[in-house]
Amino acid sequence: MASSNAPTAPVSNEPEGMYAGHFVEGTEPEGTESESLANKTFPPIVPLGVAAMALVLSGGIEIAAYLPRRAPLAPAIGLLAAAALCLAGAVILTTRLKPFAWHSFWLVGKWTLLVYVVEAGMLEYVFTYDHVTGAVAVLLTLMLVVFAVDVPLILAFTVARYQSPAKPASEA
Repeated sequence: MASSNAPTAPVSNEPEGMYAGHFVEGTEPEGTESESLANKTFPPIVPLGVAAMALVLSGGIEIAAYLPRRAPLAPAIGLLAAAALCLAGAVILTTRLKPFAWHSFWLVGKWTLLVYVVEAGMLEYVFTYDHVTGAVAVLLTLMLVVFAVDVPLILAFTVARYQSPAKPASEA
């Protein structure tokens, strides 16, 4: 008796039309709300926020590299100014979004802002405890302000962009 060496089809428990838990191309429902929210284009709010964060962190590292000696302030001031411009651009672009899930934005934004203000306050305490004074203290405080506003903006926008801009129940 001869044995068959023909390949056998793999056995799968996946429903037909599915592969590894994902829809096979062409079988997904079209025009769903989540699809339209995921494909909607937004202004570069997150890239501006990330750029602001990178610039402010670079400025903080520049200053910290010199502590406890006196740090040259010009590079850190330039980095802070660029970070503030990026953050201002992100805020302006965010305020011009229509329609947008503002309820979700503010719900996430207010709590993350609270967390980051507390974190910035703890860092400010550390600077005070370490006797950081003068222009360096002012510069570090302004960097903390950018930090404390930037991260909540990024988080709140990222959550709200995937939410439906429906009106709250109180307005319906």
